[in-house]
Amino acid sequence: MKRLLLLSAALAALPIPAVVPAIAWAHHSYAMFDMNKTVVLDASVTRFKWQNPHAFIEVDVTVKGGTEHWAIEMTAPNNLVQEGWKRTSLKPGDKVRIWVHPLRTGARGGSYAGIRLPDGSTLGDVS
Repeated sequence: MKRLLLLSAALAALPIPAVVPAIAWAHHSYAMFDMNKTVVLDASVTRFKWQNPHAFIEVDVTVKGGTEHWAIEMTAPNNLVQEGWKRTSLKPGDKVRIWVHPLRTGARGGSYAGIRLPDGSTLGDVS
């Protein structure tokens, strides 16, 4: 009986390794962003959220007739550190130029590609 119970539990767990990678891959999809298009924003940082699973930069962009607020999704902080980022790299009020792959919906947001920091240094892809 004990052997049958162990065999049943082992068979029930077999599909789990096949499902977990699919879930992880789906979470990291960039389908909502137009990765073939890059928008360059001259902006003022309003918030820099250093958090898992993704860091975010929120910026205000001056446009004719007003201001647009953009939310830029980044990768995880541990990946950003490897690119030279620090928790203190940005603060509210910093003037930056940021390269973004925009949302396909046209909403004011996107995926971070690169940035020119206030001191003139760059991180990421600014080409």
